[in-house]
Amino acid sequence: MPRFTELDPRVTLADQLDEGGGPVVLVNILRVAPEDVDQLLLAWSTDAAALKKQPGFISTQLYRGIAGSSTFLNHAVWESTAHYRTARLDTTTRAAARALYPPSLTATPHLFRKHPVPGICVA
Repeated sequence: MPRFTELDPRVTLADQLDEGGGPVVLVNILRVAPEDVDQLLLAWSTDAAALKKQPGFISTQLYRGIAGSSTFLNHAVWESTAHYRTARLDTTTRAAARALYPPSLTATPHLFRKHPVPGICVA
């Protein structure tokens, strides 16, 4: 069973899931033992295929740390917190993938929204 850690211990994922509102970006840091990388990729691909069918899903991308790293970053965009919460809790759709995740996995999910910085980026 994967372990979950909080990116921000003051604002947990559970706290974030209680907030409403428009588009959110899930950033999830995934760490596995080097020998479990192939298993993680299989599980993530299976999970992503199931999530793509969920209402409110927009896109996802998986990044891998360089130089032989076994740390990954999952970036997923959802129409709303409510859509992500519903998809996350859907155990029937995602059961096959959940069983595939390696026991060495530590996941650190956190939700974000665009933040404007004048002259640099817009909301």
